[in-house]
Amino acid sequence: MRSIKTWLGSSLLVFSLVATQAPAAEKVAPIHFGDITWESGSLITEILRLIVEKGYGYPTDTLPGSTVSLEAALAKDDIQVIGEEWAGRSPAWIKAQAEGKVFGLGDTVKGATEGWWVPEYVIKGDPERGIKPLAPELKSVADLARYKDVFRDPEDPTRGRFLNSPTGWTSEIVNSQKLKAYALNESFVNFRTGSGAALDAEVSSSIRRGKPVLFYYWSPTPLLGRFKLVKLDEPAFDADAWKTLADANNPHPKGTRSMPANLAIGVSAPFKAQYPDLVAFFEKVDLPIDLLNQTLGQMSEKRQKPREAAQAFLREQPQVWQGWVPTQVATKVSSSL
Repeated sequence: MRSIKTWLGSSLLVFSLVATQAPAAEKVAPIHFGDITWESGSLITEILRLIVEKGYGYPTDTLPGSTVSLEAALAKDDIQVIGEEWAGRSPAWIKAQAEGKVFGLGDTVKGATEGWWVPEYVIKGDPERGIKPLAPELKSVADLARYKDVFRDPEDPTRGRFLNSPTGWTSEIVNSQKLKAYALNESFVNFRTGSGAALDAEVSSSIRRGKPVLFYYWSPTPLLGRFKLVKLDEPAFDADAWKTLADANNPHPKGTRSMPANLAIGVSAPFKAQYPDLVAFFEKVDLPIDLLNQTLGQMSEKRQKPREAAQAFLREQPQVWQGWVPTQVATKVSSSL
């Protein structure tokens, strides 16, 4: 009898443990963040992940993909968070947002920008480096056709080279359409780099060697803080023209400067419903662009991994992020650092 009671007691204890652990087991599924490949996106993603993990106790991980594929995954809830979403730009995002499948939370980086750039010395020269101005009247994209030889493509010397975004980025589609809209697709090679890091390396290498280079870039980023660059003028923003640029299949794109930036944290609809505490946190995220560029510059110079740079940012800039979260959450994050 005693053995039966012992067995029953042990069984009930095991059942009790399983029963009490079951709800906890349901919560251990990690929150999937998109694995963004450009510097600012990677850094912001890791800042958010550290606060979510250390402050709120939710596990996270990252899943790789291009901008387009990550937006599609977010709409399907295959991932739950995109740390730096340039909201309202791609047709996929606009459609998913209209259907209530994705949401852009907060206004995370004010003053962000993008466009086509050249080093200042291409226009003004640099006497200290012995560089003469090669395109002294270059001011806008309308001037580029007559300066194609300045940006000569090494593989096709009859044309210039334009450094585009990597394939799979929304901006790559827009830039490719802009080349057509500005009638430059015959005079310039549309060169796509393999990654954001490769684009940065190509531009940085050209500038250090004093070579002319025409490229797409954006801010926040360390590059704009390290070098003297000139952003080329484009026609004033036109919403209808922008639609023709964002559509890769539009045969008659119209030129316009890029849509005003609205950087947000993209989340899926199920995430928004399941994690109101994180939604409240995400809606308060506000990263000063000058400080962000400075942090990105340090990350690049020190060759830090985004996770390491995010930890350093949280340690050194508590006045920036502690207001985003409740006091007890901020205390947990600070203690973990």
